Amino acid sequence: MNRGTKEREEIMANIVPIRKEQHQNLKLAKTRDLSHVAGQHIIPLTAAEFAQASASFPIVFVKNPDSERYRSVAMLGLEAGENLFYQDDKWTAISIPQSISMVPFSLGIDPEKENTLTACVDLDSEFIGEDKELPLFESDDKESEVLVNVQQALGRLYDNERMTEKFIKELQDNDLLQELELNIALSTEEKKKLVGIFTINEEKVKELPDDVVLDFHKRGLFVPIYSMLGSLSQMNRLAQIRNQVSENKVTGVQIVPVVDDKAANDA
Repeated sequence: MNRGTKEREEIMANIVPIRKEQHQNLKLAKTRDLSHVAGQHIIPLTAAEFAQASASFPIVFVKNPDSERYRSVAMLGLEAGENLFYQDDKWTAISIPQSISMVPFSLGIDPEKENTLTACVDLDSEFIGEDKELPLFESDDKESEVLVNVQQALGRLYDNERMTEKFIKELQDNDLLQELELNIALSTEEKKKLVGIFTINEEKVKELPDDVVLDFHKRGLFVPIYSMLGSLSQMNRLAQIRNQVSENKVTGVQIVPVVDDKAANDA
């Protein structure tokens, strides 16, 4: 899955820790849009969001090509650069993933405190500046309610991201990940194949030992598991939305599990 757009945005950003000494006059725009994701076909999603997001997007895992780490994402399109949920300068999905709603803010390493994260802001963002409406600091230099809310939201996002990492590790430790291949047929008779996506192997979930099932149940892990599995039906929704906005119609979408060579030989 292509990550080029996101990487280019990160390179261009001017992200710095928020400091009252430097930013006492900085303000946030009252109205913000999601134009920064207009060209993104996948966006990060935490496990805590799976249940709500599954009503809008297919949820899958993608693998970092430079490591064995997986991350969970919402699919917004059927090919790189295609965001079917941002049309006519508007976000059209019901839910807005945490990761994109925080712009222009993010968490970063505090250069003044070792191993400490702090709230940061992208000074090059169009949503931040001294000419905007919502101050980050009050006249007495105290943090404004806006900034306090941002810090709390960033904290929740961080906690959810750590929880998601642990969730994915549980899936890996129990050998529950399943690679998928997405075959797309177009009205031009062109065929496209989307690879490098993963889901949860439902058959292996059913075969889990009773003690693992009980442990998963007590920790609420079956909620994101079955939310992810159910979300795959939203692939058809992506095709329907694309057919409304594109002349090159999708005539078929097939989700095919990739058979592991070793497993096939063992069978």
